[in-house]
Amino acid sequence: MFDERRAESELKRKSNKNNQRLYLIQRQYSNRKLYYYAGGFLISHTIAAMPAFNEERYIARIILNCKKHVDNVIVVDDGSSDYTAQIAEAMGAHVIRHGKNQGYGAALRSCFKTARKMNATEMVIIDSDGQHDPDDIPRLLEPLGNGADLVIGSRFLNGNGKNIPAYRKVGMKVLDTATNFAAATNVSDTQSGYRAYSKKAIEKISINDDDMSAGSEILMQANKHDLAFEEVDIHCNYNVDKASSQNPVSHGVKVLVKILRDIELKRPLFYFTIPGLILTAIGLIIGVDLLQIVAAGGQLPFGPTLFVMIAILVGMFSAFSGIILHSMARLSFEFNST
Repeated sequence: MFDERRAESELKRKSNKNNQRLYLIQRQYSNRKLYYYAGGFLISHTIAAMPAFNEERYIARIILNCKKHVDNVIVVDDGSSDYTAQIAEAMGAHVIRHGKNQGYGAALRSCFKTARKMNATEMVIIDSDGQHDPDDIPRLLEPLGNGADLVIGSRFLNGNGKNIPAYRKVGMKVLDTATNFAAATNVSDTQSGYRAYSKKAIEKISINDDDMSAGSEILMQANKHDLAFEEVDIHCNYNVDKASSQNPVSHGVKVLVKILRDIELKRPLFYFTIPGLILTAIGLIIGVDLLQIVAAGGQLPFGPTLFVMIAILVGMFSAFSGIILHSMARLSFEFNST
């Protein structure tokens, strides 16, 4: 039997003796979580964090229900013009204020920054508009205790997703395909904002994008840092008023363009070198046929000859550009890793 009292007394004794960093293996004891490291124990610090923009109607209920499952609630007020921040503070949440609206990605960046400052061992990101059910939080946290670093609340597992509007489903699947390709993952709901992060993920993930594409960026970084991830089914309510502050079509287009740009920069061999080699090969094959015409005493046709020259030049330029960009990307990755 795991002795909680002995664990806590050991923690106090060891923390006074030295300030070793507390890590990794999670042990469950009753309703409390304790983290074990070589020679001591640490009671977990779980937080729920939520970006918020003009959510005065729902923020109090979301905070209140989150408090049933976490130790602290963080609200990042992203330049709201209503009473979102004041209500959140009155409900006992720790509020981070942005002077102006900076975007979903910027708000997520503040969530991670605050979690690191608070030395959180687990963090759940939840929407503040009433779409996500806070009672799903334990479902997201459970896999973290079994070795997962990132847990994604999926709207499509176990037959879910029937209440999602058809036009949203189409857009989601397009973004899922692009994100899974870019991140080399196989996630059923890449755009879900309901996620749980381990301490390792909190420390490793560094968000650069300010907009809604940050969700896809996180999955790319999860692959880069070898973070273990799982999916669990969640419930999502689309009947709330103002379920999104952005038009879903424009939002989807912006995210897709950003993902494609990331793919272009991170996989130059696929987007430049391979197409360049194919174009060069086509030009060479047609060129050989044209040379056979000349060898038989005929004249070179102007159109096909011009095409061959352009195809070979553009193809070779594209292929070498991809190789150069790939080399630069590798050098940048090695530099950032040192």
